[in-house]
Amino acid sequence: MATVHRDGEAPAFFCLDAAGRVAAVIEFGDPALLRLGRRLIASGQPVDPARLGDPDIELSLIEDDDMKMLPIEKRFTWPASGLDRVPDWVYTSREIYDREIERIFHGPTWNYVGLAAEVPEAGDYIRTNVGPTPVVMVRDHEGGINVFENRCSHRAAEFCRELRGNAEEFVCPYHQWSYDLKGNLAGVPFRRGVNGEGGMGPDFNPENHGVRKLKVTQRNGAVFASFSEEVECFEDYMGEEMLTDFDTVFSGRKLKVLGHYRHTLMGNWKLYPENLKDPYHATLLHTFLVTFGLLVAGNKSAMIVDPRGRHSTMASAKSDGATVSAENKAEMRAYRDGMVLEDPRLMTFFEEFDSPWSVTMQVVWPGLIVQREMNTLGVRQIVPNGPNEFTMVWTMFGYEDDDEEMTRHRLRQGNLMGPAGFLGLEDNEAIKFVQDGMLNSTGGEHLVALDPEVPAGTSTTLISEAAIRAMYRHWRQEMGL
Repeated sequence: MATVHRDGEAPAFFCLDAAGRVAAVIEFGDPALLRLGRRLIASGQPVDPARLGDPDIELSLIEDDDMKMLPIEKRFTWPASGLDRVPDWVYTSREIYDREIERIFHGPTWNYVGLAAEVPEAGDYIRTNVGPTPVVMVRDHEGGINVFENRCSHRAAEFCRELRGNAEEFVCPYHQWSYDLKGNLAGVPFRRGVNGEGGMGPDFNPENHGVRKLKVTQRNGAVFASFSEEVECFEDYMGEEMLTDFDTVFSGRKLKVLGHYRHTLMGNWKLYPENLKDPYHATLLHTFLVTFGLLVAGNKSAMIVDPRGRHSTMASAKSDGATVSAENKAEMRAYRDGMVLEDPRLMTFFEEFDSPWSVTMQVVWPGLIVQREMNTLGVRQIVPNGPNEFTMVWTMFGYEDDDEEMTRHRLRQGNLMGPAGFLGLEDNEAIKFVQDGMLNSTGGEHLVALDPEVPAGTSTTLISEAAIRAMYRHWRQEMGL
């Protein structure tokens, strides 16, 4: 077996087989070389020993030259053990991220963009996103809600700069091209030039130069958009069981927006829906959750997954802390005996829904979480910003027919949620710790093997990772990997 020595501050040795393929790597202090070796081994393709051993050639160029000629299915191979392992490149690769935008967010999916209650009057708009792509959601004078790309058809500037407002038209700040409330091009300054000179040609037709419009659907006040004209209807997209959970919150009662949060997390966007498909962590990480009986091992609970593995509902019935067994308390280091609230109203639960659950967290693939934590209601929209960062947009709401006391109660319980909420804070840190672990180590795989009797899908125990396995079964199908 031939050996290639790559010199430098941290030397490395690459072992090549008879066909010139990397079979092993030994590095002395440079994890990037080890990661390169792993990928070259996985590719199974011959390499140029001279280029591999030349310390003046950047590693990225070696990958480009020796790997990019291979199809993506060869360069990114899933572990042979199956869905109980998830490789790091799922979360860290820019190429994988770009493929997700194309195939998932811009593909045949319904993406949450806002609440109809956020645009009650003609001309009301919000600036929102489909994946990382900025879009505008606006109500027109006929009462319809339109969603279109926030990109001027002239020079690509994002013409809508405010998060929300009211407008009769949208005017691009760069060259003042203007668009109506349906995304049609309405005006072009000096379209016919000045003094017979310049301007657009005689064949320029404004009807052909509106902004890109998305397909839009609504379900009881929640608005979704898709780049795909072939996407199935929302009811089929959700499925009967998931639609039942969705309609518990979005039942047709008119919504009242109570406020918003917005913050950025330093992690891959998929770690958040994963987090809501991981009831195991909820019983261990969250002191507030387990101490006050919202989601505890031994509670009546379920992790419900749709047949395709993309949507899910984590559900639990609130218990009294006294019902938690001594054995389960011993397993949960986050549990704090004797912890009490100064204001016990925070944990008051008014049974207002036709549901056996006091807590549900529903993931609507790819980027929406619908939260019902006792009486506090909200939606969380995931906006990816590359493979290692995403923004979370929270919208808290109640119902128009709530009395003042219920509105105050929902706002009070809202302290459970948000970027610094009693339950949200630990998740934000844990996600960053996971991403840091992948970016700063030699690379590897995640183990998601809990509850092996359920290969992938719905589980009746909280000590399970079957929902995560179901998610990646679906993700691999969408990604062609």
